[in-house]
Amino acid sequence: MRFKFDRKKSEKLRKDPRRRIGFDEVQEIWNHYHYVDCRSDDPEQFRAIGWVQDKLYSVIYEVRGDKYGEYYHLVTLWKTTRQEEELYEKNS
Repeated sequence: MRFKFDRKKSEKLRKDPRRRIGFDEVQEIWNHYHYVDCRSDDPEQFRAIGWVQDKLYSVIYEVRGDKYGEYYHLVTLWKTTRQEEELYEKNS
């Protein structure tokens, strides 16, 4: 599984006191059980909810392709809301 993202945006997210992690760290979600749903159709985006550094996070991503195959383009992330925590727990 490959990931791509905007490095400047990742640094901005890491410095945000509400998030405190960037796209490098959030890739940990895919190492454990995570919940995925479709967030939007145009462009097609997905939301993954899972654990990163002992906290639940949500990340929005798109599945894209290049000459090497498919990869996940990470769009944004945040600490889960209460509603997202309940969704994760209900589906785990």
